[in-house]
Amino acid sequence: MTRAEDLRDTIAARIDETGFVAHGLHVRVGADSATRRWAPDEREEIHSVAKAVAVLAAGIAADEGLVTLDTPVSDLLPTMHDLTLRHLLTMTSGIDFPYSETMMTDWPDLAAEFLSRPSRGRVFQYSNASTYTAMHALAQRVGDIETYLRPRLFAPLGLTDVSWRRCPHGRVLGGEGISLRTDEMARLGVLIRDRGIFDGRRLVSAETVDAMHSGWVPTGSDTDGYRRYALAGWDGPGDAGRLHGAHGQLIVFAGDAVVTVTADDHGGADALSAFIATRASGG
Repeated sequence: MTRAEDLRDTIAARIDETGFVAHGLHVRVGADSATRRWAPDEREEIHSVAKAVAVLAAGIAADEGLVTLDTPVSDLLPTMHDLTLRHLLTMTSGIDFPYSETMMTDWPDLAAEFLSRPSRGRVFQYSNASTYTAMHALAQRVGDIETYLRPRLFAPLGLTDVSWRRCPHGRVLGGEGISLRTDEMARLGVLIRDRGIFDGRRLVSAETVDAMHSGWVPTGSDTDGYRRYALAGWDGPGDAGRLHGAHGQLIVFAGDAVVTVTADDHGGADALSAFIATRASGG
């Protein structure tokens, strides 16, 4: 039995024991992989895991010299705030903009509304509108984000027919709006684990990927796994790191292990990610 199979069986047993509503599990350890399913193998919304795709888009554009992560937003969109793309993607705009299911249609222009609101300075303030605004800003240099990413990221990952949901203005949602199968989401995890290389091809600089689990920003939370945030990534639980989407969409990184979960269990995701972190780290 490979390490990936052993870890898969351990996590699957925990899922069955706790009743966590998993749909799929993909485990990659080194070059070995193993899977388990509890529901049909269909594409599902990955929610905030899409924020990592937004970061990769900005990183690829930086590699091509079109922007840097420290490009002022005011160079791209009208705003009085002293913000950069990095601030928007690390949730340090300090702009409070709570999520709602109608946020894309509540204002004539969500990005303009977001940038018009007051800021508390360079402090953590989580908001889907921040990533959405970052992608709208990036589009001023690269054109349509999905079109830009198709040959640079989606096709190399084997995601040629993936689309990104859009707002009424036709802009990608940024912080959500991508549907993937479990193994497809796992490819994002492998790309990140391997510092921007997938299937022997570099898709994005190691510098961008490294910034997804370094340069941590304190969030003000005392909860393990939520104390620090970077470019789309959370520090923890424990010694692990993760991408975490609503309703239990997880990519957990621990050493050379990448554990990907698709689910419909928002309340149980933190406990499962803690279990994965412990077992994947050898605990």
